[in-house]
Amino acid sequence: MRDLSPWLRHSIFGWLAFWAAVHLYWGGFGFPEPITIRSLHLLVFTPPLFLLYPAFAKRSPQHRPSVIDWIWAAASAAPHLWVFIHADAVNDRMEYVDPFTPLMMGLAILCMVTMLEAIRRAVEPGLAWMTLGCLLYMFVGHHLPGVLNTRVFTTSEIMEAAWLVPTAGGVYGPLTGIVATTIAVFILFGSFMQGSGTGRLFANFGAAIAGRYTGGPAKVAVVSSGLFGTMSGSSVSNVITTGAMTIPLMIRIGYRPVVAAGIESAASVGGALMPPVMGAAAFVMAEITNIPYGDILVAAAIGAVLYYFAILAAVHFEAKKLGIQPMELKDIPAWREVLADIHLILPIGLLVYLMNERWSGNYAAFCATLAMVAVSLLRARTRMGWRAVLESLTNAGLTMAPLAVAIAASGVVVSVLTATGMVVAFGGIIKELAGGSFGLLAVLLCLTVLVLGLGIPTTPSYIIAAAIGAPQLLELGRSLNIDMLQAHLFLFYFAVIADATPPVAASAFAAAAIAKASPTMASVHASRFGIAGFTVGFAFLYDPGIMMRGGIVAIVTATSIQVLALLLITSAYAGYLLRPMGGVLRLILGLAGLFAAFGHFAPDTLRLAAAAVALGGTALLQLLLARNKSMMWPIAVLFGLLLAVPAIAQDTPPTPASLPLLPIR
Repeated sequence: MRDLSPWLRHSIFGWLAFWAAVHLYWGGFGFPEPITIRSLHLLVFTPPLFLLYPAFAKRSPQHRPSVIDWIWAAASAAPHLWVFIHADAVNDRMEYVDPFTPLMMGLAILCMVTMLEAIRRAVEPGLAWMTLGCLLYMFVGHHLPGVLNTRVFTTSEIMEAAWLVPTAGGVYGPLTGIVATTIAVFILFGSFMQGSGTGRLFANFGAAIAGRYTGGPAKVAVVSSGLFGTMSGSSVSNVITTGAMTIPLMIRIGYRPVVAAGIESAASVGGALMPPVMGAAAFVMAEITNIPYGDILVAAAIGAVLYYFAILAAVHFEAKKLGIQPMELKDIPAWREVLADIHLILPIGLLVYLMNERWSGNYAAFCATLAMVAVSLLRARTRMGWRAVLESLTNAGLTMAPLAVAIAASGVVVSVLTATGMVVAFGGIIKELAGGSFGLLAVLLCLTVLVLGLGIPTTPSYIIAAAIGAPQLLELGRSLNIDMLQAHLFLFYFAVIADATPPVAASAFAAAAIAKASPTMASVHASRFGIAGFTVGFAFLYDPGIMMRGGIVAIVTATSIQVLALLLITSAYAGYLLRPMGGVLRLILGLAGLFAAFGHFAPDTLRLAAAAVALGGTALLQLLLARNKSMMWPIAVLFGLLLAVPAIAQDTPPTPASLPLLPIR
């Protein structure tokens, strides 16, 4: 972002703050009709991007917009202004039937060009290239062979589908609608949380509960990043906010820079998984599936806790192996310092209560935002004056602007995929490769979402993956009772953790820049610290107990399997449980953990027993060997027999040929 002169910076920030306040007002008192608010949302948030972000990092002016930037800003406003003025006519026209006039054609082309340039500057070049590629596909698809072949589309049909078909997708489609309404108000709530000092509460709380234990700074990073994620929903902003403090501290006490960056990246990515505010993609999920957001929060709660439990376990084993000490007492805040800000959790409680009572998301966030301002007045240290309120509105506007164009582009991609039939064709390719195996289909979709996440942000990645993959999961999983929420949570998890997986991982790269480490190696470590994202993602399909379904026994069983599996995997990777482990023992624990996490072809009791025996047996072995090394061989033989007990206990073990690949339990 440019470092602008004070008058211009204040003008642009004031503009963004004003329209953020307008969106907050709409959240409490009602929104304009859809096409009006969608066009106005893009009208007010797109032009500032050309003034705030330079076209090129080195060649463009860094302290002022150029004349070309002002022209770009004006041009980007024209299409949205025309739609805003003619909203009634746009609502009344029959899509693909009424004429698409030359003026409309010119405005549509102008909208596409300016939107792609805004995305390239302010969001992610990969998303711009993907959107452009989809549009070009509509032009040349009829020349391509096989499943890629499409019917002939005229230029007017292509531009109309991308720009002016608000009922099905495109720039003014339902995705832009959800961003301009519910997501906008939740962004405001998160911004006011930060402005009130809730971030200080989270940081102090994390340090107070985790700082005095082994590897304290790393555990503080995990806890505080998870809590910060409830405010921002952005992994990169979480890294920048918390990583600036925690990464140097982790390095100073003994963690390697790439490991410190990996820990912070994995912890920051998980913020989008943590209720009650799970990021923009979760709200889009509620809109796409028509499932109440409160139900999504309940279903995702155990999975989010498991994700952070696994990171804490991995950090603990790593710290034990390296001999890293807790934080110094002088750096750990006293509990009275934490309790001085404790009143700031009241608005979060109000938000959760209203959501559980089935109030609309935007109205619940509106009430919680006002409550945050009111509650902040209770103590002088948290009191939000007019400057803090204005800064919170500005920060919300700065977040809304790039998100607006990113989601508009996602609408274009979905519109193209739908119009060309590529949703069906690509889904058919994956289904054919799966060969009727639901497990293989899930693996292929997992890889697809991770590949999408290489070049585009979480929300567009999830939207595209949901359009392609959710119907296939529901169709092939019909006999396995897979429902809409399971399919979408599966895709959502992999869209989120794609931010931390190599070779391109936005959050890991941001953390690596702070740690002055290799971005690629930081993303590798982020992937292994965030291993629970993979295990929990598949558990949504195969172990619905972690979604709080099926009664207390099913919930406890599914959760216990995941806990034991994650302890086995993280300890095996670190090479430490109660003491350092050799290669053979690490391999045994790793295989036992993978079996417990992904061996859905086996009964739950067998998976649970195998994990418990492996973990308990290893702990017992290490305790006994620490006391009497002469008993090494007898104990090793006994340990091997214990590992064989679960398999021997099966009366009629199924043959490999009779096992379907990962059927649901």
